[in-house]
Amino acid sequence: MATDLKRIGERARKQPDVVFTSLYHHITDVDNLRGCYHRLDDDKAVGVDGVTKQQYGQNLEGNLQGLSERLSRMGYRPQPSRRSYIPKPGSDQKRPLGISSFEDKLVELSVKRTLEPIYEAGFEDVSYGYRPERNQHQCLDALGRTIQQKRVSFIVEADIKGFFDNVNHSWMIKFLEHRIGDHRVIRLITRMLKSGIMEDGLVRASEQGTPQGSILSPLLSNIYLHYVLDLWFCRRIRKQSRGEAYYFRFADDFLACFQYKADAVAFKRRLKDRLEGFNLALSPEKTRSLEFGRVARENAVKRGQKPREFTFLGFTHYCGKTRDGWFKVKRRTSRKKFGESLRDFTQWAQSARKVLSKGAMLRGAKRRVQGHLSYYAVTDNSRMCTTYHYHATRILYKWLNRKSQRRSYTWDGFNQALDWIKWPKPVIRKDLNPLRRAEAI
Repeated sequence: MATDLKRIGERARKQPDVVFTSLYHHITDVDNLRGCYHRLDDDKAVGVDGVTKQQYGQNLEGNLQGLSERLSRMGYRPQPSRRSYIPKPGSDQKRPLGISSFEDKLVELSVKRTLEPIYEAGFEDVSYGYRPERNQHQCLDALGRTIQQKRVSFIVEADIKGFFDNVNHSWMIKFLEHRIGDHRVIRLITRMLKSGIMEDGLVRASEQGTPQGSILSPLLSNIYLHYVLDLWFCRRIRKQSRGEAYYFRFADDFLACFQYKADAVAFKRRLKDRLEGFNLALSPEKTRSLEFGRVARENAVKRGQKPREFTFLGFTHYCGKTRDGWFKVKRRTSRKKFGESLRDFTQWAQSARKVLSKGAMLRGAKRRVQGHLSYYAVTDNSRMCTTYHYHATRILYKWLNRKSQRRSYTWDGFNQALDWIKWPKPVIRKDLNPLRRAEAI
């Protein structure tokens, strides 16, 4: 099965205009479905039917054979997604998630494994989100080196308002049909998109959008934005710009870099019309054009002003300088993300002290701090990481000592416990030095 999918990817790469007309049998293949079963996590939330992976696996072969047969005769109907809400960072609002039933997750993963090799062969290099062997650090690294080494003087930040809730189904199907000629695959995806949402016991039809939380949603969102933004920028905006132009996207977060202000202003103006043509809209308060780069820093200094900053993927980018006084792109943890991370850590510690032993609480805190540092401990961000480490350590000390009045830690005892679990240190873990040459990577 893996070999067949690899061949599909190779053909898609060699023949970028080929339309695949026979794919559905890969989705219905029992071996593929079995592989999807083993890839799914055991502890994920259940859908509307309440079936867990363990329960589904009690009659695994029979369930997979039945699912394959229903898929083959187009008798499979996805169940509505269960609506759940999680806190939205930096807001009182909550982000809606759509939780699929376990069997639907199997089919979603099978479709993703079948289609992903085709689209990976055609996606532009400017896209980094939810793609194999690509991540935020690679996107940040490419952005930093581009601003540092290319002729960049203006940045356009943009934010799509409620992207996942406003994906237009008609456009989505048209985009899929550029590469997928198997109508059974298109019909299956259409059923998934329109399966509906169950909330408070009521099922609401899905007329637009793709639910966050769905296994297939990241791939579908990348396909949608590949045609709406990536190709448009790379094949039209870049060629029509008077100076140099660059573009970076991670999921629905993106920004563009320009040499000249006129190109930046024109892109911002055209971007609004472009998105509206595909039933999307910009968030006015989160979309702006600003001067940034080597020349911008020099101009700001001449005016007696501080160079402007922008935030992307959780980092505030600012115009810094090397020890010798030369321009350098630097990053620090954004104030918003820093505050959110400490608040989340505090809330976890408050609740964990009631249900976890001290040892389990120490190990859980270690995982959380390691997760924060694994992402934010990058070049030039040591100060913010040290500050986070300092506060997280003291928050943990405070709430550990509130577990019991009798067995409170002293600082010496607490530090011995931290040494015992190998408490992470705030050292730089990702080299994102923009002065590094591309060929040295």
